[in-house]
Amino acid sequence: MISPDNPFASPSELPYGLPPFDRIAEEHYRPAFEAGIAEQVEQVRAIADNPEPPTFDNTVVALERSGELLGRVSMVFFNLTSSDTTPELQQLQAEIAPKLSAHRDAIHLDKKLFARITELYEKRDSLDLDPESAWLLERYHVDFVRAGAALGEAEQDRLRALNEELSTLSTRFQENLLAEGNDLAVVVDTEEELAGLSADTIAAAAEAAKSRGLDGQYVLKLSLPTQQPALSSLENRALRERLHGASVSRGKRGNEHDNSELIIKIAHLRAERAALMGYPNHAAYVISDETARTADAAMGLLERLAPAAVTNANAEALELQQQIDAEGGEFSLEPWDWAFYAEKVRKARFDIDEAALRPYFELERVLVDGVFFAASKLYGLSFTERHDLPKYHPEVRIFEVFDADGTGLGLFLGDYYARDSKRGGAWMNNFVEQARLRGERSVVVNNLNIIRPPEGEPTLLTFDEVVTAFHEFGHALHGLLSDVRYPKFSGPNVPRDFVEYPSQVNEMWMLWPEVLANYAKHHRTGEPLPQHLVDKLLESQQYGEGYSTTEYLAASLLDQAWHTISAEDRITDAAAFEAEALRKAGVAVPTVPPRYQSSYFAHIFSGGYSAGYYSYIWSEVLDAESVEWFRENGGLTRANGDHFRRELLGRGGSIDPMTAFRNFRGRDPEIEPLLKRRGLTGA
Repeated sequence: MISPDNPFASPSELPYGLPPFDRIAEEHYRPAFEAGIAEQVEQVRAIADNPEPPTFDNTVVALERSGELLGRVSMVFFNLTSSDTTPELQQLQAEIAPKLSAHRDAIHLDKKLFARITELYEKRDSLDLDPESAWLLERYHVDFVRAGAALGEAEQDRLRALNEELSTLSTRFQENLLAEGNDLAVVVDTEEELAGLSADTIAAAAEAAKSRGLDGQYVLKLSLPTQQPALSSLENRALRERLHGASVSRGKRGNEHDNSELIIKIAHLRAERAALMGYPNHAAYVISDETARTADAAMGLLERLAPAAVTNANAEALELQQQIDAEGGEFSLEPWDWAFYAEKVRKARFDIDEAALRPYFELERVLVDGVFFAASKLYGLSFTERHDLPKYHPEVRIFEVFDADGTGLGLFLGDYYARDSKRGGAWMNNFVEQARLRGERSVVVNNLNIIRPPEGEPTLLTFDEVVTAFHEFGHALHGLLSDVRYPKFSGPNVPRDFVEYPSQVNEMWMLWPEVLANYAKHHRTGEPLPQHLVDKLLESQQYGEGYSTTEYLAASLLDQAWHTISAEDRITDAAAFEAEALRKAGVAVPTVPPRYQSSYFAHIFSGGYSAGYYSYIWSEVLDAESVEWFRENGGLTRANGDHFRRELLGRGGSIDPMTAFRNFRGRDPEIEPLLKRRGLTGA
């Protein structure tokens, strides 16, 4: 039993079920997890042992209603282990992850429960179910089969062991990466070495050093991707090399946090598990339930794009080398030089200076007058900041979101700043999932990793950070605008290669004239971003696509290489495997390293993107098509937003995703808009 004083013991009484963060302490998690697992075990046992014949309500709906306590604690815990972790939380995560894996297996491998679901599935056409309920039954049957419910007893025992070990290893990968990122942050002794960085970036580096007890020095923190933001501005070539070297050395330094053996083990275990399930490799298993359907289809797209992307990247490299030579630089272009000289070429060609743009991209204006403004124009939403509600960290902001008719839709939490306790990257999580079955509305959070400026100074964003803010809010909208009955289908609970699609579409509004004019104003003078800069910004959008597409494809193809090994294959050297995989795929460009190298590729080794990193470009096919549709139909209008909301965002996972796309677009997707966008028309 769980103590009634434990804040997870009962549903939160705060608006929209916001977790009572002011009452939650670390000692509450373990008993809540234990009680939550025990409660769901009892609930599932009652369903499986029900003497009554199986019905949709007493089996499938009952399963949807089960596990509420476990869901409450899990959503809070796993957000905090990503966004504000502690050694104690990390230790508990290492303990609880394999237990949760075993718990999920206990449900999915329950023979009596599977028999009830199978009986319903086999007579599904006679059950007179509404479309969402019929889809729910189908998805439950698919999920149980994919989880091993149809395997023999010996195979299920091995599957349980594999899942438990994989859960432990993935948690360890995440812990290692966090430790490596903090340990490898680059310490700089003098301000002179930081020449080229903006004043606020230098001040933030000084603050980061001060927080580590390094007064008088400067610390450049590492972002998750290979390419570090400061590389585009740092004039000191030796420091650029140090920063790049720190980035690419994460997880492979031979220390206690080395991930090299870990990723080999993860890949081997996943391959073995896929073989147990009757698939040739992990990629085939994963993608069979995505919209791509086959690993060959996913690989086909990547391989079609790679040659043209590499050709473009090589042409860009030649241009950058010419810039180096013209300046009298007696060296060859290296990865740590690329962003610096690309920025010079871009500035010369398009008269755009990234540093000159930042004063027009102040966080508050980007959020309220940009991100929220676009959502208001498209969907009629309004936002009111709530200062009366508890937060899990002082930097978090909470907004109540209202529909056009004044109805409360849910809560949006924004956690924008980097800190040592937060993992790298940017993401959206749920604290509460919308579901009419439970009478719940959405509580969602966006996490970014913007460097906090010194107290009293404005938070000025890079262009890429503005893109990220709009992108992640696209995920938030998927959650907030969800209108489904069942929790399983809420918001972004869709196939992995579809989940990025709505968020990518939302990026289009950051440069939409009406939106840009509303937020892109100088943080001191209030002057709008000059029209000539707007024109140049739009004109320059395709510049550098060779690099960005190649680094992305290299990571995607690396993901596929790790996950198309068979159970019999044996890898002994992670670095050698990576190098050979890139060479075979034709993307081994020395000056363009993968966006993520294997040892810090969190998406695939500790996140949910294993064999699925291709999904960004797969989703972008749909995104580019959708942008075309919006442009053809008048752009930023309520009618267009309502159509997108009704046919796609609101449906969540309650319908086949490609059916939802066709209902929105009116036809199947075509690849040409994507090729045009990325300058790959020769692909």
